[in-house]
Amino acid sequence: VQLQASGGGLVQAGESLRLSCAASVSVLRFAVMGWYRQAPGKQRESVAQISSVGLISYADSVKGRFTISRDNAGNTMYLQMDNLEPEDTGVYSCAVLYHANWYRGQGTQVTVSS
Repeated sequence: VQLQASGGGLVQAGESLRLSCAASVSVLRFAVMGWYRQAPGKQRESVAQISSVGLISYADSVKGRFTISRDNAGNTMYLQMDNLEPEDTGVYSCAVLYHANWYRGQGTQVTVSS
């Protein structure tokens, strides 16, 4: 499985970004899909996850601001990020659970200035 995240950039606080994660197979084949981020000097953390049956969970820090979704007819997962805060700065990557193995793609940088 190959994953490619894109859509990062430099924005000001309060602005929005939409990240995309393109997979090499249909998103419906994954038990779980998720977005993760790693801030400078910190460990990677889970931001949002969506299961094969559509169950969604978010980190407390992004609830109400971020929305995870996927294109069930295609190969792409999204992360809509609204009202961004400087604390959201980091490298965002996507990962999927496929046949009991986790696969992760390269990340995309998100920088939020105050």
